[in-house]
This record gives sequence, C-alpha cells and structure tokens, in this order.
Amino acid sequence: MNVVERFRAVMNFEKVDRLPVMEWAPWWEKTLDRWYQEGLPTDMTDRGEIRDHLGLDCHRQAWIRPGFRDLPKVAGPHSGLVRDMDHYMELRPRLYPDPPFNAEPYRPWAEAHERGEMVVWLTIEGFFWYPRILLGIERHLYAFYDEPDLMHQINRDLLEQNLRIIEHFCATCPADFSTFAEDMSYNHGPMLSKALFDEFLAPYYRQIVPVLKEHGILPMVDSDGDVTELIPWLEEVGIQGLLPLERMAGVDVASIRRNHPCFRMIGAFDKTVMKLGEQAMRTEFERLLPTMRAGGFIPSVDHQTPPDVSLDRYRVFVRLLKEYCERGAQP
Repeated sequence: MNVVERFRAVMNFEKVDRLPVMEWAPWWEKTLDRWYQEGLPTDMTDRGEIRDHLGLDCHRQAWIRPGFRDLPKVAGPHSGLVRDMDHYMELRPRLYPDPPFNAEPYRPWAEAHERGEMVVWLTIEGFFWYPRILLGIERHLYAFYDEPDLMHQINRDLLEQNLRIIEHFCATCPADFSTFAEDMSYNHGPMLSKALFDEFLAPYYRQIVPVLKEHGILPMVDSDGDVTELIPWLEEVGIQGLLPLERMAGVDVASIRRNHPCFRMIGAFDKTVMKLGEQAMRTEFERLLPTMRAGGFIPSVDHQTPPDVSLDRYRVFVRLLKEYCERGAQP
C-alpha cells in the first residue's frame, strides 16, 4: 500500500499492512534549535522536509487563512483587532480576498498525491477560533452575549470564504482530510456551552461539512484540551474526527472508541514521556495499542514535541512509532 491508500484505509476502519507513520504537528522553534545543535542539518528548515529526513511518512499541510493584508498587527491575544461592527465592516474587504490564495505552490503536491506518495491536509479557520483572533480572547467570550450580531456576521463571512478556499484548493490539489482550527476546549472541557455552540457554530458547520465530504475530504477539528464532552456536539454537525487528543488534559482514546465507535482520531501519544526514554515511550505505546488495532486512529504526539526532547530521543520515538504502527495493524 502507498501512503495515501494507507491513510484512507485506516480512517475507513479497513485492514492495512501497517498504520501511517505520521507526525501531525510541526516542531517548536526551540525544539529545532536544540536539534540543530545535536546534528539536524541546519539548512533544513521546512517542516515537511524534516519529517521526510526523520523517516516519517510524507504528508503536507496547507493552512489557508483569511487575509490580513495591510492590517495593524495584533498586540497580543487579549487585545484583538476589531472594535465593533462598524470597525469590522470597515476592515472586511481586506479580510476576505478573492481569489482566496495562490494555488500554484500546491500543484507539485497534487502530482505527489496522484502517485500515492503524499497525504494532503487542508486546514481552515474555525467558527470559534477566527472570531477570537479578531476580537481577542476575553472580548470574544463576552461577545456571545453582548455582540451576537457581530459574531454571526463574522462567521457568515468566514463560511463564505472557507467555501471559496475549499473550491479553489480542490481545483488544483485533492485533500485527504481537513481540520478546522478551533482550540475551543481547555483541560476541564469546552470553553462554551452546548447552547452557544448550537447557536453560533453549528449552523455554519452544517453548511460546510457536506461540501468537504462531496470532495472526498474527511472533516476533522483541531482542538487542544479535554475534548471528550465536545465530541457528541461535533458528531451532530457531521464532523468525523479530532486531533490532537491531549493526554495531560485527561483525554482517553480507549474510552472515546468505546463511546464513539466510528469517530476518527489522530494524536494521543503523551508528549511528556518522550524525554524519559525508550521504556517510558514503549509503555505509552502499549496504552494506545488496543485503540490502534480498533481502526480509525493514527498515533502521533498529542501536541508539538517539547524542547526537552533530544534529537536522539526523538529518533527512538520514531523507531518505536514504526514498530507499533506494524503491530497496530495486527489483529
């Protein structure tokens, strides 16, 4: 099987020769700074090339955002960019360019994908994440109650732009899966109620998810934190998977598989054990192995590899990942 066939088969709960050997997350700058000192070629800065160099299966991520051309820089996560509805409408023409991006750089991806050599991952802004970028963290949470019209206007516009992004991308390059950047949970669960999700996010998900499926793209959400409570909400709007499933937030993939037998998952390997050496990493893989064998799950680090992990330790992780991806395909 090639890497594209293998990815699709696992995510369809079909039999494979082995699971995909994937690292979904790019590495922290500080992690790479350490690895350059420990022997990673210093001229190797592209995250995809680094994955290939380290022996991981080939995938590439296209994260395509609305435009922020000629806009003032946001001073921090609490400051926000948009003051009110009038200010948003003033900025709006510069936020949503048409065409939404230059597709030319993705043509070589399409060729590699056609040969079965590259899994393609499309990321777009989510309906929780994007208003938070525009409004700032604190004001965004108040806006669900204080500025509902602004929230809906932003998400209507984002929906239209995301639909343009999908069509423009797929006209050039197919995608195997897509994630909505959301980060709508923390270590105690979702940062909004089910009622707010249903009012402000669900209507837009229900319009865009069918479009992704029409293009043969698996729709997933990227959210840190404890996503356990969030999963039924996502299933209701057609989302079929999640990443990165952070262990330190209490996420248990075995429990998710029992309660949501058709839900797809990527991640779940506790990044905090990587610095502890081979036996600790092997124990963590043993925890994940039954879920790997159940299908619909690709093990990967549950967020970016921290800088306390040496290059040698990471190579041990990759070696074990390959071993367990073989074992995970066995009955």
